Amino acid sequence: MKKFFRKTATSLLVPLGITLVLLAFLTAVTNFNQEQTTEGRKQLEDAITKAAVSCYAAEGIYPPDLPYLIDHYGIQINTKQYTVVYEAIASNLMPDITVLDN
Repeated sequence: MKKFFRKTATSLLVPLGITLVLLAFLTAVTNFNQEQTTEGRKQLEDAITKAAVSCYAAEGIYPPDLPYLIDHYGIQINTKQYTVVYEAIASNLMPDITVLDN
C-alpha cells in the first residue's frame, strides 16, 4: 500500500514541478518584453527631444512638425510599435512630445 502512495505522489509531483518551472519561465519572458518596450519608448522620446533641441540650436526655431524631424534630422520611428504625438505650440517653445505603444 505504501509503495502505491509513493508512486502516485511521485507521478503527481513531477508534472506539477514541470508546470511551475514553465510558468516561472513564461513570467520572466513576459516581464523582459514589457521592460524592453518601455525602454524603447523612452529612447525614442529622448531621441526626438534631442533632435528638436538640435534643430532649435541650429535654426533658431523648433521643428514645426514630426515629418520635418524625420526628413532633416534622421529620426526613425517604428510606426508598427509606436505612435508619436508631436504638438508644436510656437516656434520658440519646446513642443510637447509623447510616445505611445501601439
